[in-house]
Order: sequence, then C-alpha cells, then structure tokens
Amino acid sequence: MVHLLIVSMLAIFAPQSAAVGPHWTWPLPGSPVVVRGFDPPSAPWGSGHRGVDLAAPPGTVVLAAGGGTVAFAGNVAGQPVVSIDHPGGLRTTYEPVTAIVHSGDSVSLAQPIGVLAAGHPGCVVAGCLHWGLRREQTYLDPLALLRPLHIRLKPLVVG
Repeated sequence: MVHLLIVSMLAIFAPQSAAVGPHWTWPLPGSPVVVRGFDPPSAPWGSGHRGVDLAAPPGTVVLAAGGGTVAFAGNVAGQPVVSIDHPGGLRTTYEPVTAIVHSGDSVSLAQPIGVLAAGHPGCVVAGCLHWGLRREQTYLDPLALLRPLHIRLKPLVVG
C-alpha cells in the first residue's frame, strides 16, 4: 500500500510553527550579495563557516531578519555582535554590528538593530555582515529563512 507523505523544508527550521515568508527578511536593505556562503563544520568543534557573509559598506543600517528579543548586544572577542532569539527556538546573529538595541529589547521584522562596522575577518570586499542562524547548538543556513516553502509529495510504502 502506498501513502503520500508531505515533506517540507520548513520542518528543519521551525517544526513548531510556520516561520518563513512574511516572517523573515534580509538583514540589510535590498537584496545583498552573498560573498561567502554557509559551510557547516563536520563536528561542533571543527572549522567551517557558521553563517553567510553579505556585502555592504561599513555604516549600513542592519535590520532584524525577524521579530524577537535581543539576547545579546555587545563585544565578543573584540567584535561587536547582536543576537536575537526568535519563536521556535531560533537565534540569529549579526557581526560586526554596533548595536542601537540592548539585551532584552523586543524587535520587530526589519527594525534597525545597529550599524555595520568595518573589519569582518576574511571579508573580500570593503565590508561584510556575517549573518548566522542556529537552533540550540545546531548551526543552520540563514538563507533558508528567505526561500519559499516547497512542499514535496513522496511515496511512503507501508508494509
């Protein structure tokens, strides 16, 4: 007997709620160029690129990619960082960003959270925003938040 099983990329990111489409936006004005993509490490301690780098000149306003609560706004290893907790257990990070928000602040979709600072290591252009996404300790590709939901029907053979 063959049944159809609905499989969705959304389940990877927010199985508790539909958190794509109008709930997410680019963290920079317009549609920025991705100069370095997501390359997850093979092990939690391994090397990789735990987010994407988006080209923008220093001084560009950085926006909240989604609504949530500012979890952190300050320096980490000498770099200014903002982290936002979102419903469904997701956290986005933005670096190097000089914050105009504070820990505990509520932010809405596309609300300015800071200004892009110069000096992101490894950036191949004048300025880059490193935008990260994780659920608990698992790093995810933040670009998946911006992709349309694709529903695929796959056969499921039940014995």
